[in-house]
Amino acid sequence: MGRIENKFDELKKAGKKALITFVTAGDPDIDTTVRLVEEMERRGADIVELGVPYSDPIAEGPVIQAANERALSKGIKIKDIMAAVREMRVSVKVPLLYLLYFNCILQYGPDMFFRDCAGAGIDGVIIPDLPFEERDEIEGVAEKYGIVDITLVSPVSNERIQRIAKSARGFIYCVSSLGVTGVRNGFKTDFERFFSYINAASDIPKAIGFGISTPEHVGMLKGYCDGLIVGSAIVKRIAGSPNPDEAVGNVGGYTLELRAALDM
Repeated sequence: MGRIENKFDELKKAGKKALITFVTAGDPDIDTTVRLVEEMERRGADIVELGVPYSDPIAEGPVIQAANERALSKGIKIKDIMAAVREMRVSVKVPLLYLLYFNCILQYGPDMFFRDCAGAGIDGVIIPDLPFEERDEIEGVAEKYGIVDITLVSPVSNERIQRIAKSARGFIYCVSSLGVTGVRNGFKTDFERFFSYINAASDIPKAIGFGISTPEHVGMLKGYCDGLIVGSAIVKRIAGSPNPDEAVGNVGGYTLELRAALDM
């Protein structure tokens, strides 16, 4: 088993749920990204997603779009992020994932991309704009280098849920609601119905993402799944911090709050 599977297995044995956090790589700068990941791990994150900046992130709301723009304006490249991951891996033990768009992989070259992911210490990728039916574009080469391709399901995936869940690896990313990422006040999804389909199809771990931002959200949703994903609320705290030190402190404190809510 790889780091992702081992982490979920370890958490299950401990009776705990996974806290999966997200930051945009290079926002506010690449050195701070390394510090943020290290701090989130110290404060209780079990898995960390690194968003690879892209000019047209169609699944992202305004908070993460703005973070992409800030990182790109500083000339951040995938090779810089790979180098940062190698630096993180000196101390960081939790699974690390890239969230990125398919064109980034095509431009880099799929074989070289997944080879470099493995060399840097990346465990999996989430590609929100690559439909399940087109996963064969990258699955063979990702598997060749031991990189897990995390698939997404949404409340409107309907009959596709069974096909997606049966072939999923690592964990299933369960999109909480329609639309783009971003902080939400509440959720309209019928989670009982949504997860009845997913659980009937597979016993692989499931994690809910999109819109989770408060300890109350964590308390409301944690009973349905094996993990919760928090992104925009973290990125918003980074953007609202006056300097990198404050950003690291604010994100660390917030991660601790989420961890406490998840463990209650």
